[in-house]
Amino acid sequence: MFSNKDVIEFLGTNPALSVSILEKEAALPSSTLSKAIAGKRTLNDRHLAALTPVLEKYGLSSGSQHQARVLSIINHKGGVGKTTTTINLGRALSFRGKRVLMVDMDSQGNLSQSLGVDEPEAQVAHTLLKSTPLFIHPVAEGYDLAPSDLELAYADLELVQAVGGVNQLRNALTPLLSQYDYILIDCPPALNIFTNSALVASDSCLVTLQPEASAMKGVSNLFDRIFQVRDRINYNLKIEGILLTMVDRRLKVHRDMIDYINQTLGNFRIFKSEIRNNVTVKESQIAQQDLFTYSPNCNAAEDYMKLADEILKIKTLKSETA
Repeated sequence: MFSNKDVIEFLGTNPALSVSILEKEAALPSSTLSKAIAGKRTLNDRHLAALTPVLEKYGLSSGSQHQARVLSIINHKGGVGKTTTTINLGRALSFRGKRVLMVDMDSQGNLSQSLGVDEPEAQVAHTLLKSTPLFIHPVAEGYDLAPSDLELAYADLELVQAVGGVNQLRNALTPLLSQYDYILIDCPPALNIFTNSALVASDSCLVTLQPEASAMKGVSNLFDRIFQVRDRINYNLKIEGILLTMVDRRLKVHRDMIDYINQTLGNFRIFKSEIRNNVTVKESQIAQQDLFTYSPNCNAAEDYMKLADEILKIKTLKSETA
């Protein structure tokens, strides 16, 4: 049986196929496919089972294994939108037909708590220390979580002392690469062993940055760490781009700081999508829901969908300089 992603990608590359005819042949309710193509719904197992023989007739076949792109969402400063971005970029990508796994590498467990997983019995720490398979908690179809809580904090010293400890996360993710399209790692607000582990496991990193002077302090240390990991361990590590979060362009200080960021960090990709400041973000996390579930029409949900589309269009990563 094909996945939601397989179907959406196939229909996207075969625009001559009539959606209404496919729905009729598969005995699906009207507009099921059109909504899925628009990202407004995800095809469930019943839909996919009905569509599989129909689409095989039109040329859809099982291809080579998928290989997930692994992105670290990173900034060693707290409160700049890392967890919010992991949750809602992940959900937006899932609405675009992508299979997404989120990995909570912050011992505060904010990612897990924000998705309703407060005290996981199995979690990332067990995998890092005991080499057990990564525990996967399904949040929604095509949208999964590897949870953590405070127990991860106690793994810090043991992981540092373990032989090859910094490689443990990469080793744990390797067998999952064929099961997902994107693996998003929510990093802690620190340049510690957990952040290093995330960078070692990643293809690229997405830096969240608030357009305020305090957020720019020490940002050079962050880039230095990224380049150290790239030069010494993970030679293929790239910078996906810089994402501006909690933006209010009505404020002159934000407009001036955005200009400064573009001048100072313009050799990196700075995403055109900006995440506007929105109280709904905090409300959704209190409600333990992603933005698209809590308030699908809010500004921030729109911004994260634009970001997902922008990331999906990336073909080659912009070269960066140290």
